[in-house]
Amino acid sequence: MAGNSSRKGAIRQSKKGPSAGTGGKNKKRLTGKGPTPKAEDRPYHAAAKRKKVAEKKATRSPSARSTSPRATTMTRSAPSRAPRGDRPRGEIVAGRNAVLEALREAVPATELLVARSIDVDDRVAESLKLALHLGLPIREAHRAEVEGISPNSQGIVLAIKPYQYSSFEEITSRAKNPALVVALDGVTDPRNLGAIVRSAAAFGAAGVLMTERRAAAMTASAWKASAGAAARMPIAQVTNLARTIDAAKKLGLFVVGLDGESEETIASMKIATEPIMIVVGSEGKGLARLTREKCDLVISIPISASTESLNASVATSIALFHIDQARRKG
Repeated sequence: MAGNSSRKGAIRQSKKGPSAGTGGKNKKRLTGKGPTPKAEDRPYHAAAKRKKVAEKKATRSPSARSTSPRATTMTRSAPSRAPRGDRPRGEIVAGRNAVLEALREAVPATELLVARSIDVDDRVAESLKLALHLGLPIREAHRAEVEGISPNSQGIVLAIKPYQYSSFEEITSRAKNPALVVALDGVTDPRNLGAIVRSAAAFGAAGVLMTERRAAAMTASAWKASAGAAARMPIAQVTNLARTIDAAKKLGLFVVGLDGESEETIASMKIATEPIMIVVGSEGKGLARLTREKCDLVISIPISASTESLNASVATSIALFHIDQARRKG
């Protein structure tokens, strides 16, 4: 073809003669470079980057991952970043008001978890200040993680320590003479439980007993209701209240049940100066049948209005006050 012939001619015309040799200067270019490196050994390969990340994770300690400070509006608290998915242990108190109230009452806690970029209002600021004063660890986490722990967290969560229960034997062994012990038969409201613990501490009871099942436990709500009394009042969980009552009787305690339906009133109780175990029934059902049968005496607290009733914590407080007054006079 004409186009091809003219192109060949142009090439022949541009060549001015034979090119000179390199004189052996390019000999090294002919030398082999060895086997191809593995992908993870090539600096710019994705496999090498993954290997580098894995090596950093292996050499970095857990404390280093959780204590890196982050400059935010909460610089005074110096919170650390929480590893993703690291859920706090123990009971959770969530929400700005609830967390602040728990910290004000010095409820034993393990850590305070705060969402990053949280809007710091007066409640959050005071919570951080109280946590620092109590020596409580403060950690940061993504807001999604905090809301995953509690959807109504408002960006702040407090983890509560599990309560360390005592035992019936420990309570009775430390009881002063005449002994005074409070037993709860199915009290399910934690606020009632906390209020009873507070009254028991105020009137010199040796401890409070409760059943393990179908009863309130020492949650954050109970801690707050006790106003700090739970920190100094021994509380025990028993598996069978009827057997515990039998054990109390063997130790010389008179078992007195509180029941609003009883015809015997608290004024007729003549054994206030003796060792006593007061048994308080549940908020709705009162004393269980077997528990009532085990009691040496069942009394009621007279009230003026027949349509009203006293809740468990109020009835317990009145009974404890009556016993305390009788012992002071004796």
